[in-house]
Parts: sequence; C-alpha cells; structure tokens
Amino acid sequence: MEDIITVRGIIIKHSPAGDYDWVATIFTAERGKITAFARSARKPGNKLSGTVEPFCFGTFKLFAGKNSYTIVEADIENYFEGFRQDLEGACYGTFFLELTSYYTRENNEDRQLLNLLYLSLRALLNDKLPNRLVKCIFELRTLVTEGEYPGKPQKMMLSPSAEYALDYIASSPLEKLYTFNVSEEVLGELVSVSNDYIKRFVDRPMKSLEMLKTFEY
Repeated sequence: MEDIITVRGIIIKHSPAGDYDWVATIFTAERGKITAFARSARKPGNKLSGTVEPFCFGTFKLFAGKNSYTIVEADIENYFEGFRQDLEGACYGTFFLELTSYYTRENNEDRQLLNLLYLSLRALLNDKLPNRLVKCIFELRTLVTEGEYPGKPQKMMLSPSAEYALDYIASSPLEKLYTFNVSEEVLGELVSVSNDYIKRFVDRPMKSLEMLKTFEY
C-alpha cells in the first residue's frame, strides 16, 4: 500500500527538475522542512501547476517513498497573490522565507515558526504597517521562537518606547503581534537592534537581504 501522508505548510522555494517537474521545499507543521517532487507540474493544465510556487500555503498530500516525497495533491488556501503587484513586499517576503529556511530542519516540528511566518507574510500586505517594522518584528520574534533572543541590548541606549516595543514583540500572543505601529525614531531603534541580532546569530549571508537594500536605504 502506498504511504500517503498529509501535511500543512508553505512553499519556501522551488527549482526545475527534468523536463516538466518541480522540486519544491515545503516548510510543514508536522515534519519541518521537506523536499518533494511535483511531477509534470510545469506542464500547462497539470493539476499541480501553480501550486508549488513560493508563498503557496495550504495542505499537501504526499507519497512518502524510500528516499523522497512526491506531491500527489495540493489544496492551496492562500497564494499570497498580492505580492505579484507589490515588488517591495515580495522582496521582504522572500527574505522571510529564506530566514525561515535557515532555522527549519527536516523532521523537526515547528508550528510556532510556521504560524509566525504566515502571519508575517499577511502583515506585509497590510498597507497600514511599514514593511521595515514588519521585518523587525519577524526577525526578533523568530529569534524568540528559536530560543536565541538575548533580551534587550545592554550596551545600546534605547528610548522607553523602543524598550516597550521590544518587550511587546517578545511576549505578546502571535495574533496580537502586528497590531501596533511606532514613530520613525522608534522604528530606527528597532531596526538597529534587529540588524545587530541577525548579524550575531545568523552565520551565513542572506541573499535576499541584498535585494532589500534597494528599499531600505
């Protein structure tokens, strides 16, 4: 009997394989980061066509072979189509996917990080929130989720508002995480903290950060 499993997750990246296939990296709630083949998904009209693009979030049925997974069916709940008209948001979102990929591992359940990623991508499409703020929140809360957040910096002078924002980011429920805004001055402080922490704890270059420099500087 075929070993069919069902996972819930988001496509982090994909690359072509053979003449018509995609190889997709899926960050799943149940099994962490996995690689799966989408057979013939590059053929027009194939049932998997368009379902293994980066940002696609939903439920995937997989055939678990001896050495690899194959996507049998995909039920996509959110394609994050807004990024198609929002290049800046898409660049930020791509960085979120890359940072998530850095922290995820195979067969390592990480539902908190998946939920954080999903809510953060949605926040990027919220016109009322600056993308730079969403990025800071995502970076800092990712460090919290992965057990690497060192707390408020001891050698950096911060305003009371910035300190309060850091405490809120670190401890608020996920559903409340993107319900506030800050002044440009406070945002600058948060950017300094998050940039310093990412440099400290992420030990390899993030390619997508180079794209973001176009929008942040």
